[in-house]
Amino acid sequence: MADVSKEGGEGTMGEEEAAAGKKFSKKEAAKLERQRKRQEHAAAAALSAVSIDETDPLASNYGDVPLIELQSKAVTGRKWTEVADLTEELKDQVVLIRGRAQTIRAVGKKMAFLVVREKGFTVQCVLTVTPDVLSGQMVKYAAALSKESIIDVEGVVSVPKDPIKGASQQVEVQVRKLYCVSKAIPILPINIEDAARSDAEIEKAEQAGEKLVRVNQDTRLNNRFLDLRTPANQAIFRVQCQVGTLFRQFLLSEGCIEIHTPKLIPGSSEGGSAVFKLEYKGQPACLAQSPQLHKQMAICADFGRVFEIGPVFRAEDSFTHRHLCEFVGLDVEMEIKEHYSEVMDVVDRLFVSMFDSINQNCKKELDAIGRQYPFEPLKYLPKTLRLTFEEGIQILKEAGVEVDPLGDLNTETERKLGQLVFEKYGTEFYILHRYPLAVRPFYTMPCYDNPAYSNSFDVFIRGEEIISGAQRVHVPEFLAQRAESCGIDVRTISTYIDSFRCGAPTHGGFGVGLERVVMLYCALNNVRKTSLFPRDPQRLAP
Repeated sequence: MADVSKEGGEGTMGEEEAAAGKKFSKKEAAKLERQRKRQEHAAAAALSAVSIDETDPLASNYGDVPLIELQSKAVTGRKWTEVADLTEELKDQVVLIRGRAQTIRAVGKKMAFLVVREKGFTVQCVLTVTPDVLSGQMVKYAAALSKESIIDVEGVVSVPKDPIKGASQQVEVQVRKLYCVSKAIPILPINIEDAARSDAEIEKAEQAGEKLVRVNQDTRLNNRFLDLRTPANQAIFRVQCQVGTLFRQFLLSEGCIEIHTPKLIPGSSEGGSAVFKLEYKGQPACLAQSPQLHKQMAICADFGRVFEIGPVFRAEDSFTHRHLCEFVGLDVEMEIKEHYSEVMDVVDRLFVSMFDSINQNCKKELDAIGRQYPFEPLKYLPKTLRLTFEEGIQILKEAGVEVDPLGDLNTETERKLGQLVFEKYGTEFYILHRYPLAVRPFYTMPCYDNPAYSNSFDVFIRGEEIISGAQRVHVPEFLAQRAESCGIDVRTISTYIDSFRCGAPTHGGFGVGLERVVMLYCALNNVRKTSLFPRDPQRLAP
């Protein structure tokens, strides 16, 4: 039964790929076909070029690892050393490493240099013909390896006199044994060295009359599993991992409980039409635009403070550098004792703590990102600046920028305000609160002193919004009235409204996109760089 299910799944994937293939133009399809044929020819040539000389007395020291040895045949007790851990302290010690063959360069028939990469770190390995240790045939075998093949290297760590420019580790491995665990095709869809270059490197080469390959965004995303191997991308997603971990750790320390809410819901969670609709066992449903409704229900269930890290879906046709149709939401909801500033207090402490920790513990990763995508460290204050929306409007007016005092800020105006705030207060991270009620979701509590404004806030990094938060309406009759005024069918959220009829604490919360935090913290120019496999209006694969 399981086999039949698997075959059906594979058939579906084939249909999806075929459908995706229809989008290619005839020119693109012909190009892909030529590339496929080149790869086949190169693979055949590589196989014929390298053959193990069985008369070589050192033949057992190199070669392709047979499949049977890779089928969990035995536990040998061998210990692999990570490339990142290869330092001068290991001088003269024998190590075993596994990684990808990043570059291979033969120097005559008796020497070859092999750069091995693992998790973004690289080390130079040297093969030198030596009697009873390493043969000329082994050098030939190494020189014929295809780039990005996975290899095992055993050798002795040495420390060269001069600095090593082509690798992250400042030691070398004098190779004794070399085995190929998994061969890569000879011609890759994209070259990792090309994908890892900075714009500055490319422009410098062009000025010198040299032409380097520039890998565009669509090509990267079409071959994302290769693009993710670059040192910068390895670092980006390690920083992203830290952001999620720090978010969770901080909120747990603040007495929050982690929850997991449903993503299939009967009605819109945010209002508006930007929802993915589907049929759920004969009734209409949609993918949740946020965990908003259910995290509020959790507060009504007396959890006090809750948070969630999970997928969020938005069906907006937004073709911008900062919008995705699916992203990872970091959401918080909490009881309020007196004032919605209590929620802003949590935001303040959370993000200042997060930024401090990333600066302290992710230096290698930030350096790796900066080498390909240079950026200035984020400037923020120990106590986060707070401005009212009206104060923000006044700052813009004083700079000659006219905006609707009861309207929302567009992207251009947000950036301008960010620039003005930085010039005046010296921070790129600040909170803007008391937004006009008309531009906030239906569940936002109006201000007590002016119903045209609301107990809400946005948080900005480098002039772009990353967080939206507010005090929520917890009175059911008022909530229903607000929903109807925003065009929401109250019947689709009846269970949500009913949850407030049995006594609801005053409460508030906020939500932030994980990808957008990392993008803006590292001053990257597109949120797709911080999404592992982006989903936008035009991309559903890979």
